[in-house]
Amino acid sequence: MTEKIAIIKEKLQHIESENDPFFQACLLDERKGVAKLIASFRREQAKKEMLYEQLKTMKQYENEARVNGFKVIAGIDEVGRGPLAGPVVAAAVVLPENFNIIGVNDSKQLNEANRDRLFDAIMAEAIAVGIGIKSHEVIDDVNIYEATKLAMAEAIDALPVTPDFCLIDAMPLKHCENELSLIRGDSKSVSIAAASIIAKVTRDRMMVDFDAAFPGYGFAKNMGYGTKIHLEGLEKQGVCPIHRLTFAPVKNIFLATK
Repeated sequence: MTEKIAIIKEKLQHIESENDPFFQACLLDERKGVAKLIASFRREQAKKEMLYEQLKTMKQYENEARVNGFKVIAGIDEVGRGPLAGPVVAAAVVLPENFNIIGVNDSKQLNEANRDRLFDAIMAEAIAVGIGIKSHEVIDDVNIYEATKLAMAEAIDALPVTPDFCLIDAMPLKHCENELSLIRGDSKSVSIAAASIIAKVTRDRMMVDFDAAFPGYGFAKNMGYGTKIHLEGLEKQGVCPIHRLTFAPVKNIFLATK
């Protein structure tokens, strides 16, 4: 083989198996650069195989539900319980039985680029997606736990289809006739993991917009969590219109200015 290394690298990106004739030809190439490409290809293949096994494992609860006769299975998760500012956002996602996109996992385990990529893929492949949002005012009014449950229920009700089985991360919701609450469900169920990605990306984008409206707190970076920059902004500027007034230290600063 006499092709340039760069061309071989590009072609290998489109090969799915070592049985491919082009890959077999590469094995005969004695150049060190080609040997490195072969090693890299094999590492990527091993990673893909691991991710497919992970996906298979994360479908177990959905598969069990289907065996029990359920057809429309929704995964529900939320993001934003801990921040000092902004809403809590929940998502409900119904995936097709043949969903085959690898890499879907608890959104906290993914970097921003992968979350954005998977957000688009899930939105394209999902049978249905529902979003529930409860503002900082609602959080202050009913408490974060109850606001989270309200956001989850809203997300389920926003689905254009009615689920007959709901898989919910962590908290019992008692909003669906048939539901299963899973501790760390976003790492156990592909539907809950998909919902965690949708909720996370949706809320992060909202916080970026809030950063433009209320600069000085670093919302585009910290998403409302109590980072050093956020706390410094609170000390310098005081409370802004999206802060949760029942959360310390926001509450203390707000009361001190009254």
